[in-house]
Amino acid sequence: MAVAGIIAEYNPFHAGHALHIRETRRLLGDCAVAVVMSGHFVQRGDCAVLDKWTRARAALEGGADLVLELPTVWAASSAESFARGAVELLAASGVVTHLSFGSEGGDVEALQQVAACLDSGACQAGLRRFLDEGMPFAACRQAAVRDMLGRDLAGLLSQPNNNLGVEYIRALNALDSQIRPVTVLRAGAGHDGGEHPRYPSASFVREKILAGELDAENPASLKYGERGALALLRAMDEEDFAALPDCGEGLSNRILRAVRQGRTLEEVYSLSKTKRYAHARIRRAALWGALGLRACDRPGHPAYLRVLGASGRGRELLREMKDRAALPVLTKPAHGKGIPLLELEARCTDFYQLCRKAPGPCGLEWTTNPVML
Repeated sequence: MAVAGIIAEYNPFHAGHALHIRETRRLLGDCAVAVVMSGHFVQRGDCAVLDKWTRARAALEGGADLVLELPTVWAASSAESFARGAVELLAASGVVTHLSFGSEGGDVEALQQVAACLDSGACQAGLRRFLDEGMPFAACRQAAVRDMLGRDLAGLLSQPNNNLGVEYIRALNALDSQIRPVTVLRAGAGHDGGEHPRYPSASFVREKILAGELDAENPASLKYGERGALALLRAMDEEDFAALPDCGEGLSNRILRAVRQGRTLEEVYSLSKTKRYAHARIRRAALWGALGLRACDRPGHPAYLRVLGASGRGRELLREMKDRAALPVLTKPAHGKGIPLLELEARCTDFYQLCRKAPGPCGLEWTTNPVML
């Protein structure tokens, strides 16, 4: 039986995500679906609007069979690190045969061409040349690929789902994995798009939740914990900011100055931003600072497979993983005690509870069991 791996934030889970699962099964047959999902913090440098156990339940009810957690040190990272951590988890499961992802183009072969180009020595040399000219990193990547493959293929990198798909393929190649990539054409509103009669974007749904226009139990946002986050950032010094990931090229000093001046997180982001530094990169750096994380906290490889939820078929996968997984499979909270990366995750979860509309208690990482349907 095929087992499709899906990498997701599900922030929150919506109809477009359910469609992706259905289309994956249409492509691969009646396969099992194992999801690697971001925990309480996401790539845009913010809290997930709903807690990870609520989102895992929604994913299972929407067609997934197994939900594994992508730890914060990869979930709140650049596309390359996000993809590498998630793909390593899927590969370590020992049961996943395919990686399915949504894309704006729906052409996996074109994305494979771009991935191979980015990993070539000639493209890396071109990338360094454009970086030396002071261009933003994303623009440099696209320009380097354009010089080698032409404008059309390079243009794929300007679309967020295509870009992530390329990073998934690069991660599979780097691991020399036998997992095969497949892609599903994205339907409905685009990434960070707006309303759609059937498939609105996740950002649109989040806005409705935070505005109180959609029912959700105790949503979360950094805005709810803004003063606490600013207090933690203001307590940091130059050395602390320099230790954050992706903060070279003078960015750490810009954020330090912005933190000293900004009265809101948005002011900090705005004061830090230049043409060279993407807004999301700055948001992630500020989040890492508020969480007390440093680049050295992200290990070279994941250390465990943390189960957030499973269906009946998912439990069958877990039984297979007992013999085939390359990492420990954690199905109970107590299994994580003493594992440094999970102890760190518990600290992140405690901070998340202060970023909910009604602050929650400490210690939920050690008392909340996986969702079993």
